[in-house]
Amino acid sequence: MRIDLNSDLGEGFGVWRLGDDEALLDIVTSANVACGFHAGDPDTLRRTCALAAERDIAIGAQVGYRDLAGFGRRAIDVPPSTLTNEVIYQIAALDGFARVAGTRVRYVKPHGALYNRIVHDEVQAAAVTAAVRAYDASLPVLGLPGSAWLRLAAEAGLATVEEAFADRAYTPSATLVPRSQPGALITDPDQVADRVVRMVTDGKVTANDGSDVCVTARSVCVHGDSPGAVEMARRVRTAIVANGITLEAFV
Repeated sequence: MRIDLNSDLGEGFGVWRLGDDEALLDIVTSANVACGFHAGDPDTLRRTCALAAERDIAIGAQVGYRDLAGFGRRAIDVPPSTLTNEVIYQIAALDGFARVAGTRVRYVKPHGALYNRIVHDEVQAAAVTAAVRAYDASLPVLGLPGSAWLRLAAEAGLATVEEAFADRAYTPSATLVPRSQPGALITDPDQVADRVVRMVTDGKVTANDGSDVCVTARSVCVHGDSPGAVEMARRVRTAIVANGITLEAFV
């Protein structure tokens, strides 16, 4: 049994720092690096890519809406052709810094509102799929199991990777509880570690109504901006290894 542990990194902007990227890069196996649209600037992108490359951590382009003020967590009605071009722009920007660091972008993961919207919105999911195919059709894409995004990406010939979330609550339909609702974020490190082990070994997670829902995942995410993210990631890694699960990047 093998699992990848990923985290959202490089999400500062200018003098504003968010999360402890260096500490998390000592724990995770993949780094979803912001590409400058929801967070990140050239200095941050280059520094994060260099730190990841030094540790041989897989770098993924975390693409999102052009929404610095809202941290990419506000849905925006972008014309499909524009969304395709903006995603290409983001992947290429991060890939440039990754190559300067001696590596490259290895996968693509949408961020925030874009991630959640393309679970159901086939038009925007198709636009993001078109961007990845145009830039590099060999790049795997990360997403929620059962999403329109992963289905359309697979139909387009892209490799798809199903993802689960360590620190986010689930609905009975196996989607994420919106951040605007109470209990959407889980912050207790022991609870987070236990639910990750159960998701990986049993393929189940307890939803916010108390029911069990099925989840499948090759990668598990701990958000870098969550309270206590470093300790949560450390507990998750320890629990994974203690249960005989191999921790490795999916690429």
